[in-house]
Amino acid sequence: MPELLLELLSEEIPARLQRRAAEQLREAVIGALDEHGLTHDGARAFATPRRLALTVTGVPARSPDVSERRKGPRLGAPDKAIAGFVRAAGLKSIDQAETRADPKGDYYEAVIERPGAETTEILAEAIPSIVAGFAWPKSMRWGAGRVGWIRPLRSVVATFGARGQAPVPIAFEIDGLESGATTYGHRFLAPGPIPVKRFADYERALEKAHVMLDLDRRREAIAHDAAELAFGQSLAVIEDDALLEEVAGLVEWPVVMMGGFDEKFLALPEEVIVTTIRANQKCFCLRTGKDGRLANRFILVSNLIAGDGGDQIVAGNERVIRARLADAKFFHDIDLGTPLQDRLPRLEKVVFHDRLGTQRERVDRLVALATGIAPLVGADRDAAARAALLAKADLVTDMVVEFPELQGPMGRYYASAQGETDAVANAIEMHYKPAGPSDDVPSEPVAIAVALADKLDLLAGFWAIDEKPTGSKDPYALRRAALGVIRIVLENTLTLPLFPLLAQARIGHDVSVPVSIGEKGDVETHAGRVGQRFLTDLLSFFHERLKVSLRQSGARHDLVDAVIGPASDDLLDITRRVEALAEFLATDDGANLMTGYRRASNIVRDEEARDKTRFAGEFDTALLIEPQEQALATAVTLAYEAASADADENDFAGALSELAALRTPVDTFFDKVLVNDPDPNIRANRLNLLARLRDCMHLVADFSKVEGQGANA
Repeated sequence: MPELLLELLSEEIPARLQRRAAEQLREAVIGALDEHGLTHDGARAFATPRRLALTVTGVPARSPDVSERRKGPRLGAPDKAIAGFVRAAGLKSIDQAETRADPKGDYYEAVIERPGAETTEILAEAIPSIVAGFAWPKSMRWGAGRVGWIRPLRSVVATFGARGQAPVPIAFEIDGLESGATTYGHRFLAPGPIPVKRFADYERALEKAHVMLDLDRRREAIAHDAAELAFGQSLAVIEDDALLEEVAGLVEWPVVMMGGFDEKFLALPEEVIVTTIRANQKCFCLRTGKDGRLANRFILVSNLIAGDGGDQIVAGNERVIRARLADAKFFHDIDLGTPLQDRLPRLEKVVFHDRLGTQRERVDRLVALATGIAPLVGADRDAAARAALLAKADLVTDMVVEFPELQGPMGRYYASAQGETDAVANAIEMHYKPAGPSDDVPSEPVAIAVALADKLDLLAGFWAIDEKPTGSKDPYALRRAALGVIRIVLENTLTLPLFPLLAQARIGHDVSVPVSIGEKGDVETHAGRVGQRFLTDLLSFFHERLKVSLRQSGARHDLVDAVIGPASDDLLDITRRVEALAEFLATDDGANLMTGYRRASNIVRDEEARDKTRFAGEFDTALLIEPQEQALATAVTLAYEAASADADENDFAGALSELAALRTPVDTFFDKVLVNDPDPNIRANRLNLLARLRDCMHLVADFSKVEGQGANA
């Protein structure tokens, strides 16, 4: 089978970049082949700490010939236009062009024949360009070279074998480095040269030279060997997918070993031990099999097969971990000597954002906001205020300065040790959550209040200084904050109107237009609608995040759009409305009523356009002549009153049930009544009746946005 083999051998590639780099190489080479009309059967990319490799199968030996027709200027066009066409088409003169007839005037046409090229020639030109343009976050240059790479390149393997032919090297040069057919094995275990031809030989030879080419295979080997080693000691490995990915990217030939540390360090908080061992030595922690407690053992992964069985490697890791845990214990003990509240003045020197003040100023905003949110979520005001006051204090502890990822958990430990209530201590840890789609959501009332305050303040602040997410850029994780609010509200089934809370969050920020909350929760501003636009825009941001969340959970996008209006600020109510609307439309009554709604709305819309007027839905009962229109008027009036009452009580299912009663009178009306009666007064009255039907259904949702059979209104 025809096959391309490419390997770029370099100094160590950072583990976090390997998987994406391998995929980028695959995409770039396939793109170059596609550009020249070269097909392929399959492509696989690989990465180790020292190499990116690629194999592409089923590539033809030569690109196809191409014949292209290019339209030119009209006959008699200016000489300058004709000369430009001749140059662009690669002609020697206009005499080489053909002429084509056209009703608007004859024109020139060039037939451009492009012969195919040998695949090896195409690749010899494409690969150096791909390497030169590779999108590393940062590149290095070495020697007198001009081409950058993440680390210095040491060798390039490039071979190609057409069908029925032995693979041959593809000859090219990258900054003086000539391609060839020789790779190298493990840096320490088998560093000698290895001649290669095709991928199967290459992979087999590397395996013998202690290089496991496939990143996923290395992951599986590490996970399997670690689990087996732990099981033999009645222990279990603490799963850590990110660490597993990183460690698999640090070794070409994983060798799993076990070490230990002094049992006295188990007195430290578990998060401190795990983070210290993970961050400093890239080792996995273990739990006991009986009670799940943290064990004073760890798993390390070496890139060597040591002659002493790994004793020195284990001992070296144990020395480092012992020193790091001793440092952590020192930080922990020092931190316990200063109450969290006494650390608040230090937050005055920690800048949150140069336009949004210090962390101390942010704490004051959180206290005010959490205190206001507390009664809405069933939390004690004083506890919420206390938790918000201390929420950021652990940022200036020695432990969190050393390990920023421990902010939150360390605050909880220190708060508990200093006598704070469990509700306050837990809120300090949980107010950062959820930090991602799989992260836990706060469930205790005090934690909910502080977590919501933290995220709402973040969003209101950056909206106030017009630092909103743009495209794929979201440097302040504002999308994550909005999704965090959504998850907290939905997973705790909270009825929590956002509009007044967003307005309250905005009060704490020094913006040009101050905002206050009216007695009924409405927004009042000192300068027109500037504040209103601010809040409406931020609320629409929540709507977009909620739409994404609901669609990912399987909700129909049209139903989400139908339910969400510009002022919809109750996230739980929106979600329940979408669910109820989906159930309603799945019934015969719902489907048939939608047909009647569309018919009514389309008629009203068309007649409004023709008459250049608007039918407001106010009809005269005295002009209702036919019994079918009288029945519809009665049904619509009753449904309007009942659905309005249900909607005011957030009983969306009840409102839909009231609408379901309209199905029969709507069907009968269209079967028996002519809307466009010759009498203009009767016609207008019937159109107003249909407008009233439309308005009645819009009390529940904008049914014009619901997709399905028939034209949307």
